[in-house]
Amino acid sequence: MTAVHSREAAALPPTGPSPHPGMPVSATVRAFGALVARDLTVLRRQPLDFFARSVVQPLMLLFALGYVMPHIAAGASGTSAGSTFAADQATTLLAGMLAMVVLFQGITAVAMPLVQEFGVTREIDDRVLSPVPVSLVACAKVAVGALQGLLAAAMVFPLAEFVPAERPALHIDWPVLLTLAPLGALLFSSLGLYLGSAFQARNVMALFATLLTPVLYLGCTLYPWSALDNVRWVQLVSLINPLTFLSEGFRASVTSADHLSLLVVYPVLIAATALLLGRGIRHFRGRVVS
Repeated sequence: MTAVHSREAAALPPTGPSPHPGMPVSATVRAFGALVARDLTVLRRQPLDFFARSVVQPLMLLFALGYVMPHIAAGASGTSAGSTFAADQATTLLAGMLAMVVLFQGITAVAMPLVQEFGVTREIDDRVLSPVPVSLVACAKVAVGALQGLLAAAMVFPLAEFVPAERPALHIDWPVLLTLAPLGALLFSSLGLYLGSAFQARNVMALFATLLTPVLYLGCTLYPWSALDNVRWVQLVSLINPLTFLSEGFRASVTSADHLSLLVVYPVLIAATALLLGRGIRHFRGRVVS
């Protein structure tokens, strides 16, 4: 009887996805590229969804704080003071808007699809049948989310040029911008992977409702970190928020305003990305094989 059960067990297919240990690297790369291309094709066929996620929020904030508020200041203080206020406001907002859209896009582009794919239909099972390790399926999700975050960040620049009452005073440090933006996009896509894998659908929605707003507005997006000197406890608490470091990094890369040292910004962002990506992959594997 034991031998019969052993033969039957051996004949059954494995319950979890295979790690494909002997698969050639070139085939793995092609399969990984196909996973990324599939998600990008879906994105290309739903341009309005991407537009709404990446444009509406920064557009309204730039309009309210970069256009309406300076016009109010101009009426109250005179044209010159209003013009100076408008330019300063637009410059301050630009870095914050970049950080905001990278955060928002990274989470919604990864966490929300995962909530659906881990749902009743288990659409995620189709993806893990691809000939790549489960970890690379998760990394493909993060890569697509990061690409969407970078595209959304690029769309902020024309908005910041034309929406505010005055053009922002740009001082772009290209090496910093071109390294910081992908790092920030990977960070918050990894956060999206973690949230979408570690929590059930109802809990993810609750997290969005309770955490997203304080993270956005206490992440030094609307003001520089140095402006909190008179509210020291808020300044210290904001250092818990990884968005603070991304906002300050963008402030260093596109403006000449005061900012946190990049010697602090880069290590914190790298450490947070590694932590969230590692935990996200672990929870993703656990959900897939359960």
